[in-house]
Amino acid sequence: MASPRYLLLQIRNNDDEMRQQEVECFCRILDCTPVQMTVHNLLDGAPPAPTLDLANIVLLGGSGDYSAAGEGKWLDRALDVLRQLHEISKPTFASCWGFQAMARAMGGRVIHDLNRAELGTLEISRTQAAIEDPIFRSMPGSFLAQMGHEDLVEELPPDAIHLAFSERVTHQAFRFVDRPIYCTQFHPELDLRGLLERVQAYPKYIEKISGKSHDEFGKGCHETPEANELLRQFVKHVLLEW
Repeated sequence: MASPRYLLLQIRNNDDEMRQQEVECFCRILDCTPVQMTVHNLLDGAPPAPTLDLANIVLLGGSGDYSAAGEGKWLDRALDVLRQLHEISKPTFASCWGFQAMARAMGGRVIHDLNRAELGTLEISRTQAAIEDPIFRSMPGSFLAQMGHEDLVEELPPDAIHLAFSERVTHQAFRFVDRPIYCTQFHPELDLRGLLERVQAYPKYIEKISGKSHDEFGKGCHETPEANELLRQFVKHVLLEW
């Protein structure tokens, strides 16, 4: 399939300036055009059935102001959508908030823990299970990825296969058994430019999590080609196998 159709499910306020930036980041890493990507805000409820049916791949990313560790009717509705994706085996890649929400939707546990918050370019390591995984097996044993979170997945869902970890956070990636659904705490859709644009929009997190100024923080961030390639490999795999 030369031009896959994507559905990006966002959890962002209408005035969040990162709504469009997130679209641009996914398009840049996936080398696709905005025409290929339909965007639906889960704060408005579930996407229309025809919209979901037309998409070859569903994407979920970060959220500016919403936590998967909290409560609310908006979250209940969003989790129902994610359960539907799992039930129908919809090819899905979920990062950051999407990673946490998918874990919670399918029986995992998500908590807020500022002591284990991560921000910036950090090292990710594969698990033993990842060596046999059709996507992660092409990754090096450790690689750099862009990060930005205060919530984390404390317990994985029952049918999840643990694929990656970092020094501070045990669960950095998982996939579901017999489902084309991969989830990462890190952001494979962000390159260095995307990360710095994102943190500039949320400057309070730099000092809160890293304790550094914006300039100091930026000097410690790097490009993450292996993590970015992971997202592209996922697309290639699901289009061939599913």
